[in-house]
Amino acid sequence: MSKLLLTKSGLPEEGEFVLCTVTAIHYHSVFVNLDEYQKTGLIHISEIAPGRIRNLRDYVVENKKVVCIVLSVNKEKGHIDLSLRRVNESQKRAKINEIKQEQIAEKIIEQLGNILKLEPLNVYDEIANKALKRYNNLYQCFEDEVVKGNVISTLGLKEEISKSLVELIKQRIKEHIIRIAGEIMLTSYQPNGVEIIKSALLNISNKNGEVKSIKINYTGGGRYNLEIYADDYKKAEKLLNVIVTDTKKDMEKNESMMEFKRIL
Repeated sequence: MSKLLLTKSGLPEEGEFVLCTVTAIHYHSVFVNLDEYQKTGLIHISEIAPGRIRNLRDYVVENKKVVCIVLSVNKEKGHIDLSLRRVNESQKRAKINEIKQEQIAEKIIEQLGNILKLEPLNVYDEIANKALKRYNNLYQCFEDEVVKGNVISTLGLKEEISKSLVELIKQRIKEHIIRIAGEIMLTSYQPNGVEIIKSALLNISNKNGEVKSIKINYTGGGRYNLEIYADDYKKAEKLLNVIVTDTKKDMEKNESMMEFKRIL
């Protein structure tokens, strides 16, 4: 994994996940460099792995990358205490993916500099100085251009840079759509039961929120497949929770029943 051009200012926050490079291994501690901050941090032996550790080198290797979580920061002394054992595989993958995405963004800027015959670092500084006022990193900004459009044009960049940048972004970054799904069973024995179920389905269809789309397909026996498409898992999960909660309340209010089973 190559070095990022982006260097964050200041110190990390407690609870933040950081990519580090192991620089020194001592008997009871490991020193690392926080790649995004260019700061030094320490991992005590008790925060390397669960259980008794006989040799730290069985767990960490000098010059290798590790994902840690920030335990504490002493702003006066600049000391940063980290933990390796408190990072699970999912959190590790998410952080590494974030870094890889930022490297894609930086590669786009490198290509832009070569196309326009400009020094890539100068181009990076010009774009980053404006984009990072709104976004945590460049990839978020570039992804927003793909999803929403007309983002780069509002940064105040030179027209030549702005136009070429948008073209490169659309070539390298494709809109990421995720899908979650479940099965809803609606049952009503009321005289107007058909209307109650139709109303419940209509209410579900109207709850688009921040997601791309909702699809409902009847599969028989009062069962419906519900699919939610979004550009972000959190948005999809949030809407699904709202749909399940509200639909159950609506059905119970009409003395009817609703059951839900997660599929994907």
